[in-house]
Amino acid sequence: MKLKLKNVFLAYFLVSIAGLLYALVQLGQPCDCLPPLRAAAEQLRQKDLRISQLQAELRRPPPAPAQPPEPEALPTIYVVTPTYARLVQKAELVRLSQTLSLVPRLHWLLVEDAEGPTPLVSGLLAASGLLFTHLVVLTPKAQRLREGEPGWVRPRGVEQRNKALDWLRGRGGAVGGEKDPPPPGTQGVVYFADDDNTYSRELFEEVMSQVGPQVQDGRVVGFHTAWEPNRPFPVDMAGFAVALPLLLAKPNAQFDSTAPRGHLESSLLSHLVDPKDLEPRAANCTRVLVWHTRTEKPKMKQEEQLQRQGRGSDPAVEV
Repeated sequence: MKLKLKNVFLAYFLVSIAGLLYALVQLGQPCDCLPPLRAAAEQLRQKDLRISQLQAELRRPPPAPAQPPEPEALPTIYVVTPTYARLVQKAELVRLSQTLSLVPRLHWLLVEDAEGPTPLVSGLLAASGLLFTHLVVLTPKAQRLREGEPGWVRPRGVEQRNKALDWLRGRGGAVGGEKDPPPPGTQGVVYFADDDNTYSRELFEEVMSQVGPQVQDGRVVGFHTAWEPNRPFPVDMAGFAVALPLLLAKPNAQFDSTAPRGHLESSLLSHLVDPKDLEPRAANCTRVLVWHTRTEKPKMKQEEQLQRQGRGSDPAVEV
């Protein structure tokens, strides 16, 4: 048994010596492990380079956003608003003036239906911060609504809008604000904004031409309307704008106080343009940017009762 163990030990020893000698011989041989190491090192270098590039991009300031045109480069928008004395007049005008204050290069032509300028309108204009022209003209008695007549029986604001057109054409008449009309060659747009509507600021950015036409290949081919579809221009007063040079080139174009119901807009536009030449705006007339939101008429029965009792509200408080 002892002999056999000795033989096993000897055999193990010889094998170990042989393995050690082989290892020593291999240490002197060239190694083929360098290419994989070099490839791994190159990948690490590329990753470090990309990280450095990303860090540099993060440190770089963001590009400046595209700047809108300078206000001086924009055409002036002449907004014509007829107005008349009523309990909600100030509420309507305050809302409108605050919308207009958001629009650059805007000139407000506010025309009162009155014998002379009223303190309410004069004070509101002075406090508005807007470039404005204050005009006044009284609607003739024969054209005024009679007691009990619905508002649609007679066209309203005709004399006032025509007064604004006269001022733009250099015929004077301003009682406050800017009194000189636009000089020849002024690039501008005229828009008729009644005081009982709500206007999106985008409307003025579009300088809208129409709302409601049927558009085909970028041209107006008709109007989508149920009432009096055969009118030359079946649009609302707030549904179009007119280039100032075109308006000045047609000195006789104005609103006709005798126009049939619904034809007031057509009485002006028929002197200026053919329907096929209209320029559609507001995404090819697929967006609505103005709403007729007339302020509700207040109920005054309780106030009238207080007045009969001699306890009416202070008339000096402007509402």
